[in-house]
Amino acid sequence: MDYLSAFTTIVTFIFMVSVFRRYLARRHPYLLVWSFGLLLYGLGTLGEVVLSLTFSAGMLKIWYLSGAMLTAAWLGQGTVYLLVRRRGVAPALAGVLGAASLAAIGLVMAAPVTAAAAAYQLQVPVSTQYQAVLVRSGGIVALTILLNIYGTIGLIGGAIYSGYLFWRKKVLLNRVVGNLLIAAGALAPAMAGSFIKAGLTDMLYVSEFVGAVVMYLGFLQASARPAETPAAAQEAVKAAK
Repeated sequence: MDYLSAFTTIVTFIFMVSVFRRYLARRHPYLLVWSFGLLLYGLGTLGEVVLSLTFSAGMLKIWYLSGAMLTAAWLGQGTVYLLVRRRGVAPALAGVLGAASLAAIGLVMAAPVTAAAAAYQLQVPVSTQYQAVLVRSGGIVALTILLNIYGTIGLIGGAIYSGYLFWRKKVLLNRVVGNLLIAAGALAPAMAGSFIKAGLTDMLYVSEFVGAVVMYLGFLQASARPAETPAAAQEAVKAAK
């Protein structure tokens, strides 16, 4: 069993519960969406644990959906809710993302697996074997690309936008730092692809663990209530409208 993935899964689910409890206390939509994104992140690492013990076509599909398609998109959507205050924009984008996510679930769950599943190697990371096992249609590939583009725009764009707000108004520095950390943490596992191609397969698990920790630090920063001067507080209120 991959113990680092198991530990990452535990940390991520604890983190998710913490964010969801804060949502129940404050009722901010971005907290709910981030908690859902973290649930997906945890399902992805849980899939790696299960697939290191036994092969399951269903778990392979859950792993692909959560890890390769949906996690970055929903974490990015949480950042959209945090920063975009224009009425109706964030809910509209969430509706489109929800429809795309349902389409992705339908396509992936209906996708067949190949005969290579019989030769699946438990000691080899699933990220190096899934292409030979899971039949990905053109629709699956297209949605994977689009969802990750949206997630990247939401995460990186959110970090840039919050940085711009701080530069212009000199407020919300905590959100600048927080969104930078959340973006870096969410995108960290994607950087492991180059290590996998180089044969450093353990780097995937390290990057996932580092990503969970960095996102948690980012969440603490982005959702903190920093002490502000009266003038800065007024600017923060204006920026939030």
